[in-house]
Amino acid sequence: MLELIQLGPILVTLKLALVTTFILLIIGTPLAWWLSNTQTKYKTPIEAIVALPLVLPPTVLGFYLLVALSPDGFVGQLWSYISDDPLTFSFSGLVIGSVIYSLPFVVQPLQASFESIGKPIQHAAASLGARPIDIFFSVVLPLSYRGFFVAITLGFAHTVGEFGVVLMIGGNIPGITQVLSITIYDHVEALEYSAAHIYSAALLLFSFVVLLIAYTANRKVNIRL
Repeated sequence: MLELIQLGPILVTLKLALVTTFILLIIGTPLAWWLSNTQTKYKTPIEAIVALPLVLPPTVLGFYLLVALSPDGFVGQLWSYISDDPLTFSFSGLVIGSVIYSLPFVVQPLQASFESIGKPIQHAAASLGARPIDIFFSVVLPLSYRGFFVAITLGFAHTVGEFGVVLMIGGNIPGITQVLSITIYDHVEALEYSAAHIYSAALLLFSFVVLLIAYTANRKVNIRL
């Protein structure tokens, strides 16, 4: 069975998931913090936009991203000033699509975690002379470790399981854009069910473990990171 396993799709998938999760933390943390504290009337529409990938068919999102990232698209034209390589059918394009598609899986757990802390603790820290940035790093972050744990876990796992978006944007280029989900589809299409079983079973077990960990963390079990 080992000869049926290809390392290329596994490495591309892990690389994509790691890069995407890191970028999502950089983007998602300040966005979730702002959403948990803002009183603007635009909060609800912005939350809806962030959550849109949860209900939008991946092929729809992938199609519009393909249009935007193409050389004639708005983002693609801006990218042409930075690099000669196109965003479509490239690893960079996959990262952009994955960040957008997995955004709610990172922002929502972080926002819920920030909101659960409550204002009294932050007000108490402020009354002692702590600046907003000090409150965030000294009070909010230590109390939000479960939220970060869930966000990282779900963001990573959701990226690993992507299919529609990555296929629309990246196609199926071995070693560059061919991820595990697309590899499974290729094996099924070629009636190579043994290889498809191996990859599918691995992803099924991985997904179950991720959800088990996420639910356990959400129930405030004392997990030491």
